[in-house]
Amino acid sequence: MIIDGKIIASQIEEEIKSELKIGVPKLSAVVIGSDEGTLSYMRNIQKVGERIGVEVNIHSLPEESKTEEVINLISNLQTDGIIVAKPIPSHIDERKVIASIPPSKDVDCLHPVNLGRLFLNDPLFYPCTPLAVIEILKRTGIEISGKDVVIIGRSDVVGKPLAVMLMQRGVDATVTICHTKTRDLESHTRRADILIVAAGRPEFVKSKMVKKGAVVIDVGINVKNNRLVGDVDFNEVRKVASWITPVPGGVGPVTSRILMKNVIKASKLNRESSRRL
Repeated sequence: MIIDGKIIASQIEEEIKSELKIGVPKLSAVVIGSDEGTLSYMRNIQKVGERIGVEVNIHSLPEESKTEEVINLISNLQTDGIIVAKPIPSHIDERKVIASIPPSKDVDCLHPVNLGRLFLNDPLFYPCTPLAVIEILKRTGIEISGKDVVIIGRSDVVGKPLAVMLMQRGVDATVTICHTKTRDLESHTRRADILIVAAGRPEFVKSKMVKKGAVVIDVGINVKNNRLVGDVDFNEVRKVASWITPVPGGVGPVTSRILMKNVIKASKLNRESSRRL
């Protein structure tokens, strides 16, 4: 069966609206360069914010900007939450940029402090895409506890934090992370009860790599032949999977709503901090 991420996103959206009681939370998105795909994604985030009641401001910097210029912009932002859009140009020190975001405004959960708190199961925020994956599984009624979960991809944004979240007490999955150096990848993926793919390779996962009846969550988003596709060959794999997310319309819509939840939490944290001063 196909998991409709838009329906789950709508459910979360209604829950978010009930949380908005005081003021208008503000999110600042820093975009470096003029990648049209990135700008299009940020404009979509703006539209989601408008519907929910979160103000989203896009701050664009030229491609040739220096690390110090990006950090200076971030330090002067009057906002509740801050995200830096990827890809970040290679000449910019990404770690320094992320570390310059105050942890209480790091709604992408990339700051070292926030990742450390996540590891200790005491998160300030949950990273958006990993939590979107878990929300999709839970809201679809898919059992996670005790299941063999295989993640393809070890990025700091998806693979690593998602593995940590799935292993925590109360979620209790048994997790394997596969990557470019994994030997006999298919032997791992074919035993997965839940296969989560964040490889960055269009239509990479084929039906022969998937156990019959497995749940397949496709986190990838790629352009192939002028259309958006995931990391999973959807039309082929849907024939063997019990549940599968499409691209687009799967993980993406849920991720953007999780981002809005984080902005609202950041707004509350910042108000509480202001009252204590």
